[in-house]
Amino acid sequence: MTNRVAFVSGASRGIGRACALELARHGARVVLAARDRAKLEETAAEAPGSFVVEMDLSQPDSIKEAFAKTAKDFGAVTILVNNAAITKDTLALRMKKDDWDMVLQTNLTGSFLCCQQVLQGMMRERWGRIVNISSVVGESGNAGQANYAASKAGLIGLTKSLAQDMASRNITVNAVTPGVIDTDMTAVLSHEVKEAILAKIPLRRLGTPADVAAAVRFLASDEAAYITGHVLSVNGGMYM
Repeated sequence: MTNRVAFVSGASRGIGRACALELARHGARVVLAARDRAKLEETAAEAPGSFVVEMDLSQPDSIKEAFAKTAKDFGAVTILVNNAAITKDTLALRMKKDDWDMVLQTNLTGSFLCCQQVLQGMMRERWGRIVNISSVVGESGNAGQANYAASKAGLIGLTKSLAQDMASRNITVNAVTPGVIDTDMTAVLSHEVKEAILAKIPLRRLGTPADVAAAVRFLASDEAAYITGHVLSVNGGMYM
């Protein structure tokens, strides 16, 4: 993937940051996108030659502006990693429509709009890689996360449909479904909660952002040229 332009949303921390750094280590020219520019600059310091762009996935105009700036100042995107996502958890009975709408708009619609921004360029190149970061809960469901699980399940459906749309143009579209990953989001969990989670994971450990990034890097590579429409679980066996 030397000199390929790879656009990673949510690159300011956690899984997105790890994906961006992994792609950079393997020769990609990486675009770091998120809302927090200061955090993006910290990631950029570890990825020489990367390009920072602010983007809010809940705002279609922000998405268009981010990709237009990338194309103008950095180059055409041929690798897209849709990673950025938000949660607004509560039981379905109490879930506000605004919380449903915001999670679906950001996680699913935002990712779809990112795909739209890169497809024409990939078609011209007759080469492209799209990797959507879904979640184990998009496959298994999870109490208190109806909106988040629906958005992540939707990403799987989007992945399979786009894979069929774009295969004739040598563009592959795949999804990665992380399990419970050791990030800022899980750091706040109590010892008891973590122990209960670990009891459900056959490998008996939380995943790391690097575990996910390795899967993403493979799916974005030339070696994965004959893989499309696939959902790759990186979950330690907690859902099979």
